[in-house]
Amino acid sequence: MDVLHETLWDKCLEIIKDNLDSKLSFETWFKPIKPIKIDNEILTIQVPSPFYYEYIEAHYIDLLSKTLRKILGDNAKLEYSVIMEQPTHANTQQPAAVHFPGKNNVNLKNKVFHQPSYSSDSKIIRNPFIIPGIKNLHIDSQLNPNYSFENFIEGECNRLARSAGLTVAHNTGKTNFNPLFIYSKPGLGKSHLAQAIGIEIKEKHPKKTVLYLDADTFQRQFAEATIKNERNDFMHFYQMIDVLIIDDVQWFAGKERTQTAFFQIFNYLHQKNKQIILTSDCPPVELQGLEERLLSRFKWGLSAELTVPDFHTRLEILKRKTYNDGIEIEEDILEYVANHISTNIRELEGILISLLAQSTINNKEITIELAKDTVEKLVKNTQQDISIDFIKKTVCEYFNIPLEQLKSKTRKREIVQSRQVAMFFAKSYTKNSLATIGAQIGGKDHATVLHACKTVNNLIETDKRFKRYITDIEKRFKMQ
Repeated sequence: MDVLHETLWDKCLEIIKDNLDSKLSFETWFKPIKPIKIDNEILTIQVPSPFYYEYIEAHYIDLLSKTLRKILGDNAKLEYSVIMEQPTHANTQQPAAVHFPGKNNVNLKNKVFHQPSYSSDSKIIRNPFIIPGIKNLHIDSQLNPNYSFENFIEGECNRLARSAGLTVAHNTGKTNFNPLFIYSKPGLGKSHLAQAIGIEIKEKHPKKTVLYLDADTFQRQFAEATIKNERNDFMHFYQMIDVLIIDDVQWFAGKERTQTAFFQIFNYLHQKNKQIILTSDCPPVELQGLEERLLSRFKWGLSAELTVPDFHTRLEILKRKTYNDGIEIEEDILEYVANHISTNIRELEGILISLLAQSTINNKEITIELAKDTVEKLVKNTQQDISIDFIKKTVCEYFNIPLEQLKSKTRKREIVQSRQVAMFFAKSYTKNSLATIGAQIGGKDHATVLHACKTVNNLIETDKRFKRYITDIEKRFKMQ
């Protein structure tokens, strides 16, 4: 029988898996984790090595933080039990509950810490919504120092956007690139570039207040402020920002009150010549579920696209990554990876990290055979990206209903079920956000999409006839 900490961690894994961009990331970084105990809202998890701990803290701590607070509540905390090699006993491992405050501040063999992962410096605003009422207080920009221009490899795929970003960084608030709207398919570096601009601005103008956050966080903060009757404080805080960077603005789709608040903040900052940087998975003209007045402002400045990098750029990205991490991998192995992972930088780096993880944990040498095996697993698990429009058309044709019926408000069982099936496949076969899927399939919100996916999964398990429907439709997608 599952005990409480295992049940809670399973719920966390469901959310984490849904928010990761690739199955390989989940299998590599979260499958090996084991929940140990839950005590006073502190969850202890066991990770295979200090390398795992450091990588998770560097790349997934925000996702872990949000997930734990959603499952355990606002006071949720996290501790790690890290399996560490003991030099005095051959072939033995001793797990120790540890929390490392930083990569360069701890001797892994001699020091043990029990500090919660979410402790914060009271002099720094880590949640941008908290307004202490003190002027000139330092605000944490929430920028990842690894996402600098130095680590952003230039290529034909990003030259315009990178050049525009440098122009904005060197002439903040004085260019016509306001807002700077960066868009691309997932995994091509738009978040990296947006943060690189913020880092460059902070280096050249230390006194400027720069803030980076995703649209989902902005929406959640606005909802909390509204509930607590602190909306004015929320608005005043964002009007203090010199450079506001909002990632994934497509998540504003369908959230009318949040859009109204952001519209007011946008207007105020723009009038004061403050810089606004936005990212999205598509250009402004293709955004669904956003007010026209907001979309028109997104078009005021410059829209710059990031496209798929060519082989040379992909190879340089891998070389830079191995150099920064102090890893030596033969060039023919890097060339093989660059040749076979051609559509997504995130997956490209994921392969490299997976190779390193396997080498570290299993004490394997990184060979061309290991690279081939890892790439093959990723390619096998990667599904072709099909458009939402094609999914809607295919589902409607299969169930023999008019396409426009998906947009109707009717509660007829066959229409509701067709809409749910379309949402299920859109989540499975595309990389669009839940909000975007809902907006394009019936004008629904992300909660409706989640409910639809759960309903379809339940029916697949309990209704043989319905399962056959899903199998038949999947065959049509595979033919496409």
